[in-house]
Amino acid sequence: MHNHNSVRLWWLALGAALVPFLTIHLTFLVSVLEGHVSLCVPYWDSCTSISRTGRYGTAYFIFKGAMLPAAIVGILFWYGNRAWLGQLGLRSAGAAWVPWLGLVAGLALGIYTVALGHEGDGFNLMRRIGVVLYLSLTFLCELLISGALRQHPTWSRQGRWLLGLCQLTLAIGILSVLLNALAPDLYRRTDDAFEWVFALLINVHALWLALLWRKSGFRVRFWVD
Repeated sequence: MHNHNSVRLWWLALGAALVPFLTIHLTFLVSVLEGHVSLCVPYWDSCTSISRTGRYGTAYFIFKGAMLPAAIVGILFWYGNRAWLGQLGLRSAGAAWVPWLGLVAGLALGIYTVALGHEGDGFNLMRRIGVVLYLSLTFLCELLISGALRQHPTWSRQGRWLLGLCQLTLAIGILSVLLNALAPDLYRRTDDAFEWVFALLINVHALWLALLWRKSGFRVRFWVD
């Protein structure tokens, strides 16, 4: 029987996965309707960057209004993942870094969101640093959690699947780097699609973790009698 003072937190993980995913698609749709971007399938048409969907018009306010809370939820999500692994009896050295890496990733997302839509070298630098740190550190957190889960007797198969997803994400990232180095003209025509696919994969990983939180019955106590 669960302590009545504890609460299930899978909904927090669900929010961390879905809010960024839904936001970029909503701002894309709004930007199309308002004429700021062309109607296309950005995952393979590479017709617009994620940043451009939230840079103009109504989408500007939607993007900032959703992504800043998403950054906070993301920080809590990574902290919760460390607690979840602890409840599963997994206390790897790598997993201990997850809350700190997640904190920096969340702050980077916040910096990127604040800078989006503003012109100037300083804002451009903030935006570039923010998005690179957010995506790379989020991927690293997912990799560490997947590796830890692989050591668990019950969740080892899920850990292997999640590691496979991380390997696919890494392969996409390496391919984009190689294209930039070896075929820069092709890279310039496809780099936006790489960004969309990479973001999709890290959100799918977070959604998978949310389902595992729910399946494992992960609960946290916030207060005592």
